[in-house]
Amino acid sequence: MPLLSKTRTRSRRRWTAILSAAILGAGLLTGCGSDSGDDADGGAPAAAGGVFPVTVEHAFGSTEITKAPQRVVSVGYTDDQTVLALGTKPVGMVDQYPNPPGTTPDINTQWPWTKDEWGATRPEVVMNNGDSGPNFEKIAALRPDLIIAVYSEIDQAAYDKLTKIAPTVGRTKAEKEPFSAPWQDNAVHIAKALGKEAEGAKMVQDIQGKLDAARKAHPEFADQTAVVLSWYKNSVAPFTTTDVRGRLVSGIGFKGATGIDKIADGKFFTVLSPERIDLIDVDRIFVINDKADQEALKKFELFGNLPAVKNGKVSYLLDSEGPAIGAAVSQGTLLSLPYAIDEIVKSVG
Repeated sequence: MPLLSKTRTRSRRRWTAILSAAILGAGLLTGCGSDSGDDADGGAPAAAGGVFPVTVEHAFGSTEITKAPQRVVSVGYTDDQTVLALGTKPVGMVDQYPNPPGTTPDINTQWPWTKDEWGATRPEVVMNNGDSGPNFEKIAALRPDLIIAVYSEIDQAAYDKLTKIAPTVGRTKAEKEPFSAPWQDNAVHIAKALGKEAEGAKMVQDIQGKLDAARKAHPEFADQTAVVLSWYKNSVAPFTTTDVRGRLVSGIGFKGATGIDKIADGKFFTVLSPERIDLIDVDRIFVINDKADQEALKKFELFGNLPAVKNGKVSYLLDSEGPAIGAAVSQGTLLSLPYAIDEIVKSVG
């Protein structure tokens, strides 16, 4: 997903209904992806099983997938992780976090929650975080039979170009602004494109169980308002309650800082002027930044004077460094969320 340091959740009843309908409507086949972008004989990687044909409605129309895709390219910032979680290794992906200069392999394949899933596979990078759009030539060269562009800000023109290469699934139909859909919706949406809607819904339900358990174990969270923020361009930049980071803290029981939503004007974050630092005068603050930016934020006097800071009610979560808890929270995927939930609860102490 877009990262500042680098450049309304649905009811449980709804998810139970989705799971039940999906299981009743489709039997699941299982399989696994290959360990490289291409097989030794030059063919496509082995595809995970699924139920086909399937038609997926999305923000740009509808897409029919007639058979299990063999070569998936993910154009959304975190779509690769959902595809991985469902048993397929994308041949192309977005380089969400840039590697430190001169280092390999790609950090995005080495997170604690993705490393085992990728194995020795090294997907082609089809877009870097901060690029104006995907590299269409690179995507075409990968010969995809399915393109996933769900957690993405692609517009109609980009979608039209992608569909000339391969069937393309855009963000959910109900999503009004890019990056505002619930993670649950995105997960099931991608799962459906892979012929695994029931499996995706079950994984969503399992993660919801972890959120419910955290909320039950910490009833005190319900009386506290929390915000997730980053230090960005020498300013405090909080995330909205509809952003995946805001949804995670509300998912474990905290109240969201809805005042931020009102000034964000549909974006997933906003940059605060010094006069509006009051918007983060809350009970609990979660900071997602790597070490240098964390230290810069701590030196910002207006931040340091907040009661939550003075009372030690701040969780500083390293982004791409160390255990990369911040990255897990920011990505908010089927793979990262179990790790993120455990670690963010620990950070509260």
